[in-house]
Amino acid sequence: MSEKKSAFIYTDEFAQYSYGSHHPMRPIRLKLTRDLLAAYGILDRPDVLLVEPQPASQEDVASFHHPDYIQALGRAERGDVPPMAFIYGLGPGDNPIFPGVYRYSLLITGATLEGARLVNEGQVPIAFNIAGGLHHAMPNRASGFCYFNDPVIAIKKLIGQGRRVLYLDVDVHHGDGVQAGFYDTDRVMTISLHEDGQFLFPGTGFVEEMGEGAGLGYSINVPFYPGTDDETYLWAFDQVVPPLVQAFQPDILVTQLGVDTFVDDPLAHLRITTYGFCQILERIASWSIPWLALGGGGYHLANVARAWTLAFALMNDVDLPDEIPPSCLQELKQYGLRGNRLRDPEPTQISDQRVRRHAEQSVTAIQQKIFPLHQVSV
Repeated sequence: MSEKKSAFIYTDEFAQYSYGSHHPMRPIRLKLTRDLLAAYGILDRPDVLLVEPQPASQEDVASFHHPDYIQALGRAERGDVPPMAFIYGLGPGDNPIFPGVYRYSLLITGATLEGARLVNEGQVPIAFNIAGGLHHAMPNRASGFCYFNDPVIAIKKLIGQGRRVLYLDVDVHHGDGVQAGFYDTDRVMTISLHEDGQFLFPGTGFVEEMGEGAGLGYSINVPFYPGTDDETYLWAFDQVVPPLVQAFQPDILVTQLGVDTFVDDPLAHLRITTYGFCQILERIASWSIPWLALGGGGYHLANVARAWTLAFALMNDVDLPDEIPPSCLQELKQYGLRGNRLRDPEPTQISDQRVRRHAEQSVTAIQQKIFPLHQVSV
């Protein structure tokens, strides 16, 4: 095993692309995160491996995506609209056509594949690609700001090399594309915790979506009621996730660490704080499973930078001071930072019986329907 504690996979090229001035997905959030990590000195540590990714190949993405869709996205590379673009989910709205969209998508996928390789080969125990986690893309279409599904492509590579993979998704939106990619196999377990699809895109991720055929019981969904806070979220996480991780015994853990769960994210309705988010990460780290970490959603840009900085610090056993370095403070304030602190205040809990009751119903259904399939006792 390498003496390196982690790999951080990043290129400044990520932030050079734009979905459009009014689109909520803003790649500049990746540079804000990288700059904050640099200001804290984490990227200079001798046990951190800095990796500049290369684009994935067309062969790589064809392991999941249909050839005609790949060709259509390639035609969009110059910002031109390919024929029948709407069939592939491309065009005005969630998945715009913009100059460089094809290379950008290949680059993100290449970064995730490189992280998977480093972890799989034992070069590092943890790799983090903050640009990755584009979990909505489907085989034949873009969806939810996602063009190529980098988690699926990387996991396919890993299981092709004989690995058992557990995919854990804490983004506020259901990880529907990844679930679809492995719905009929027992080689991958997917666990997604998210706001209930009754209230939020993509309208899926119900407890009843359990997998099929050999995959029955290997797709697990924990939907939450709007307004769910740290306390209820962590309770449900602890009830469901550790027992299934223990039962499945994965060789590699792939996590999607979207932070659109946060209380002031503009696109969703949960009430998670940096306190709850770091509690989740501490639990994941405690399992000591080789870990490929990916970014994901997050549309309050200062929150993204703060949360993923805390995440990478935790991955490296670094306790950061709470005062944000002056070199980053003004820029983060331009992107929504209030105050000058890295962490949110410790939350006050909200007594909403609907929130707790909904979480209890989700957990009970999983314990009754899925736990017995894995010989997990309650």
